[in-house]
Amino acid sequence: MSTIRDVAKEVGCSTATVSRALSNPEKVSKASLKRIHTAIDKLQYRPNMLSQQFRNKQAKTIVILVPDIANLFFSTVISGIENVAQNKGFNVLLGDTRDSSEREANFVKLVETKQADGIIQLRPYSEDSLLPRKFVTAVNACGCENTPYPSVRIDNIDAARQVTEYLISLGHKKIGIISGLNDNPHTIDRMQGYLLALADAGIEFDKNLVAEGDFNLWSGLNASDHFARMEEPPTAIVSMNDEMAIGAMKGLKSKGFRIPEDISITGFDDNPFSKYCDPPLTTVAQPAEKLGEKAAQLLFQLIEGESEKQSEFVLPIDFIIRQSTAPPKK
Repeated sequence: MSTIRDVAKEVGCSTATVSRALSNPEKVSKASLKRIHTAIDKLQYRPNMLSQQFRNKQAKTIVILVPDIANLFFSTVISGIENVAQNKGFNVLLGDTRDSSEREANFVKLVETKQADGIIQLRPYSEDSLLPRKFVTAVNACGCENTPYPSVRIDNIDAARQVTEYLISLGHKKIGIISGLNDNPHTIDRMQGYLLALADAGIEFDKNLVAEGDFNLWSGLNASDHFARMEEPPTAIVSMNDEMAIGAMKGLKSKGFRIPEDISITGFDDNPFSKYCDPPLTTVAQPAEKLGEKAAQLLFQLIEGESEKQSEFVLPIDFIIRQSTAPPKK
């Protein structure tokens, strides 16, 4: 069986360089890294990762806490995290919490017992959150304002405000909204942006124009029933994510509404299907992959003991106008 010394001899470098290539590949030049991996493949060297982890006092694993693993937005954030983790030589463990505190606690325990080195949380902070926690290195990748531990986020208030102001600029005055669950921090922030835009335009808020959803497709379908039953339905609808918007579009069209001729609809996230639905969806494009990458970079800085120069990063959004919005009928 080949040893690390055999690899070093084959490449013509020190065993320390080979070890560094395996444990901290970003600290080795690309040319050296390529020669080392070529030698490893040739000699069929298999490093003892357990002893390496013991020496480095690291598990070489990070945990991602995901509230809904089927959500397309989260899958893109995870992709960004994995890109950075792979370059660092770390494994990624997905913790599908399903919004369960008990399941979340089990994954947090992996860091407390040194089976993982840190956590990236994809659920926004709230009063019942298990993080922050003493001796647990953690970053929130989909945070909200006033998150009490390092976080990466967008400005949800301003994003929702932009969407609503755009609909108002088209001439809409009766604007419905499909919210997320009432206690979700993202729901609270996006609702605030919607209300600020209405207030600035002198449009009175009507609570009957609010349909509560849960960020899933079916709740958008349910919301379409709520709006269709109204004697005077809204001329435009703001949806707090794309899935609910697409569900609402399907439901309204099945009831004879034309989009955008009868009702304009906007989404939030710009998931992969939003540009292909009929009609293509006007939406807020969150930089999902960049959120994941930035959160992972921040986590590894903390794991490596670097001083925390900045604990919150707010990334810009893009507002994408497509064919699901138009001026109201005269």
